[in-house]
Amino acid sequence: MSSHDVVSIETLRRLLPIGAMSDTRLAELVKVCYVERIRGTLDPFQLRPISRSTVYLLKGELALTSKEGTALVIVGGTDEARHPIGRKTPFASARAITDLELVRFDDELVDIMMTWDQLDEVGRTGGDRVRGEAIDDISEWRLMTGVFSLKNLKAGGLSQLPREHVAALLKRFQRVAVRRGEQVVREGSDADFYYVIEDGRAQVSRRVGGVDMHIAQLKGGDTFGEESLLGDGRRNATVTMLADGSLLRLTKNDFHKYLMQPLLVRVNADAALERVANGAQWIDVRYPSEYQYDRLSGALNIPLGEVRHALKVLDPAREYVVYCQTGRRSSAAAFLLAQRGIKAAVLDGGLGVLAPAKIPAHS
Repeated sequence: MSSHDVVSIETLRRLLPIGAMSDTRLAELVKVCYVERIRGTLDPFQLRPISRSTVYLLKGELALTSKEGTALVIVGGTDEARHPIGRKTPFASARAITDLELVRFDDELVDIMMTWDQLDEVGRTGGDRVRGEAIDDISEWRLMTGVFSLKNLKAGGLSQLPREHVAALLKRFQRVAVRRGEQVVREGSDADFYYVIEDGRAQVSRRVGGVDMHIAQLKGGDTFGEESLLGDGRRNATVTMLADGSLLRLTKNDFHKYLMQPLLVRVNADAALERVANGAQWIDVRYPSEYQYDRLSGALNIPLGEVRHALKVLDPAREYVVYCQTGRRSSAAAFLLAQRGIKAAVLDGGLGVLAPAKIPAHS
């Protein structure tokens, strides 16, 4: 068995139910699926089981046998072959009568794609709108990348939100045109919005010793503003556009209601210790000078300002419990991790809630 040719959009349009999705969604599916070629007489699902998969027969003849011994032959190109194999007629075993061509999708991926395509229908039929520069047609989200990319919809922070919740969230984003050189937020000012860069590039700078220090560059799909919305409400850096572009912004209230509260998992001391005992790892987001003296055993030191840069080295399959002195910085850090698909909980209240007898000694 081998995977070769890319499947065309025209081929996907003939399949049910995915063929009912928009051309934009089908174009995304084309990028993540390939033709599987199976030689005649082989069981096409011996090496790759069909469970949790949506599989279609494109060419060839496939024999399916039910638990009762009833046989059904599916021929590629027929009406029967437009449906996922085994959905209309469950089977116990399968055998290729001739050489086959199959196309396979992960069930979860198909469900996510269809969910977001149906959200487009919600947007087109109207519904609850917010005042201001709200995006008029929710179908535009099909064109988004970065935070709203297929990868993040499947494994990122948005994948953790209920369908209805996501629909409400997207309708509250506002689009803002920006110009090169424009300061979107200024260090020390009040925090009012959460931002996603839709198009363009931006420079993040912070004033240190009277000098503006450039600390990061942001591109399409990157976010900013969440730290101050989760913290003391004051901007801790200045963000200046390096090129003309557009931003998507969410008000402070909507950010807390539709993003922060659903994604931020808070645990008490006992629950945090239990999670670590079961394999989770501590992340200490304080400065190294703080971490040096009273860190928890096995804790990684990733200061809040470095969390974005540490995402590539964290294991997405592992759980993390984030802490600081009071819970303020760790809340911001845990949110940054969660919205990028890292499973993270925050120690509610910080180190102060851990009784001295329960604090694991560090080496």
